[in-house]
Amino acid sequence: MAQSAERAGGSGPLDGVRVVEVAGLGPAPFCAMLLADLGADVVRVDRPGGGGGEDLLNRGKRSVQLDLKHQRGPEALLALAERADVLLEGFRPGVAERLGIGPDPCFERNPALVYGRMTGWGQDGPLARTAGHDIDYIALSGVLHAIGDADGPPRPPVNLLGDFGGGAMYLAVGVLAALLRARAGGGGQVVDASIVDGSAHLATMLHGMLATGGWSTERGTNLLDGGAPFYDVYATSDGRYMAVGALEPQFYERLLEGLGLSGELPDRDDPANWPEIRERLTETFASGTARHWTEVFEGSDACVTQVLSMTEAAAHPHVRARNTLVESGGVTQPAAAPRFSRTPAPPPGGVAEPGAHSGRVLRDWRVADREALLSSGAVHGELGEHS
Repeated sequence: MAQSAERAGGSGPLDGVRVVEVAGLGPAPFCAMLLADLGADVVRVDRPGGGGGEDLLNRGKRSVQLDLKHQRGPEALLALAERADVLLEGFRPGVAERLGIGPDPCFERNPALVYGRMTGWGQDGPLARTAGHDIDYIALSGVLHAIGDADGPPRPPVNLLGDFGGGAMYLAVGVLAALLRARAGGGGQVVDASIVDGSAHLATMLHGMLATGGWSTERGTNLLDGGAPFYDVYATSDGRYMAVGALEPQFYERLLEGLGLSGELPDRDDPANWPEIRERLTETFASGTARHWTEVFEGSDACVTQVLSMTEAAAHPHVRARNTLVESGGVTQPAAAPRFSRTPAPPPGGVAEPGAHSGRVLRDWRVADREALLSSGAVHGELGEHS
């Protein structure tokens, strides 16, 4: 799958924005991928001997290999930061400073730089320097507690909610907001993106409902957590599942019509009736196949949809019509999102081998003292004039 990161097609709304990403794992690379998807020139700084060539989170980026432990390694990264609009790193607090590539030396070179920092716990606080993963961060934020069945434990929603929702997307929003400020003459700044902060912020609506008595901390008893029978998932006779989201009364009526249950169920507005309603819905959905129910509710406003796997989603007519998933480099993958009317994003770029653009980037960005850096041994990879 590894190939050139060069792309054809639209330039994207971030055309001309230069981003340095210090290679890492998870949310920071996803944020950088998002910026690359939207047209930014993202340069991933890889370690010599490091991997990463096949990870889709590295699509559309160019790669420079720098040895940050070499005497001139930090200087080479600072030279890139001097020419960049944005720098992204996902180290634990204090690591970038120890390497000599923290915010202070970067701002000395480039006062307008946006310095994005991605961590789980944040740059300060009692847990800032301790290890953790997505599941730990969303646990502390209170969000994980809300996910799961009433009679079971909390269930992690893979790592989409923390790493990518509460982490990468908030880093992207913060970086773009700071970039607007910098380009308006306000100067650069540090963006401290914490997964704990972001995932807690995602739950703002639930906090509001909790404050007014509209949400219970008893898992699986609420309107949107599987507690309500008209917002849940039901098994079919062939072992598949149908997702039901008939929240509004008119949509609920369409649901009952499709199931042949109109006028047969008690008042849904009384939670005391939810167990009986759930039992009837469970029995009815279990009487037919997923294909049958998909045909029954095709084109209706009942808000009933078959639960598809990722491979099945690629073949769905709606997904195909919008090119939500595309094939690039022999791999089916999500297209760039969101979409722009004036500056459409280019197709997904390839995943560059580490160091594939070392020499070219230093020349394209007109990095000062690039010849000395290229010959110092701090820079690895393709170093030739036409690399």
